[in-house]
Amino acid sequence: MAGVSTKAIKTRIKSMASTRQITKAMELVASSKLRSAQARAVASRPYFTALYEAMNEIADSSRTFDSPYLRERSGGGPVYIVIAGDRGLAGGYNNNVLKMAYAQMGPDATVLPIGKKAVEFFHRRGNPILTEDYREASSVSIGDCYTIARMLADGFLAGTYSSVVLAYTNFASMLAQTPAALPLLPLKMSAQKLDSAHHCDILYEGGSETVFNAIVPEYLGGVLYGAMCESTASEQAARRTAMDAASKNADEIIETLNLQYNRARQGAITQEITEIVAGSES
Repeated sequence: MAGVSTKAIKTRIKSMASTRQITKAMELVASSKLRSAQARAVASRPYFTALYEAMNEIADSSRTFDSPYLRERSGGGPVYIVIAGDRGLAGGYNNNVLKMAYAQMGPDATVLPIGKKAVEFFHRRGNPILTEDYREASSVSIGDCYTIARMLADGFLAGTYSSVVLAYTNFASMLAQTPAALPLLPLKMSAQKLDSAHHCDILYEGGSETVFNAIVPEYLGGVLYGAMCESTASEQAARRTAMDAASKNADEIIETLNLQYNRARQGAITQEITEIVAGSES
C-alpha cells in the first residue's frame, strides 16, 4: 500500500512540474510582449492629447461655434465599444472590463466588441452586436481603429446612434490595471471657450466648424488606438502577474508533495525493517 501511495505522489509531482513549466513559459512570453505594448501605450498618449487641445482651440476660436458632434442625437440608442482579450489566463482582466461595461448598458444599447472574449460574453447575454469583424483583438490595426471611428462618427451624425462610449482597461502600472468607460460622442469639450477672457479670434479656412468636424473622426480613431494600446499592455501585465502567482503556487505544491513523498517513503522503509525484525525474531 505504501508503494502505491509513493507512486501516486510521484505522479502528482511530475504533473505539477509540467504545469509549472507551462506557467513559467507563459509568464516569460507575457513579460516580453508587455515591454513592447507598454512602449506603444506611452508613445500613443501625446498624439490624441495634442489633438484634443487643438480641437479645444478650434472650438474656442468663435463665440458662435457649434458642431453636431457636441450635441446628443435622438432616435438611436447608445453604442458601446468594448475591448477585451482573445484568451484567458490573465487574472481578472477580461472579467473586470466586461462586467463594468455590461453594468452601464441600457436595454437599447448596441455593442461593438473587440476581442474574442468580448464577442463571446455579449453573445451569451443576447446583446445586439454591431459587427464581429474585430473578433481578434491582436489583429486590430491602427487602420481598423480609424475605420471604426469613421463608421461611428457617420452613424452618430445620421442619428443612428445617440452616443458612443468606449470601455477599455487603463494601464496604470505593472500591478494595477483599471477598467474605464470613456464617453466619445457627443464630445465634451473644455469650458474654456465659454470664458470671454480666453476668447481668441482665429480664422480657419473653410470655417472653424468645418475644420473641427473634419478632425473629429481622426481624433476618435487616435483615442481608440490609444485605448487598444492601453488594453493590450494591461492584458499582458495581468497575465504576467497571474502566471507568476501560478508558478509560485506550483512551487509550494511541489514542495509539499516532496515532503509527503519523503514521509511516505520513510514510512515504507520503516515498515519493511519492522517486518524483517519481526520475521527474524519469530
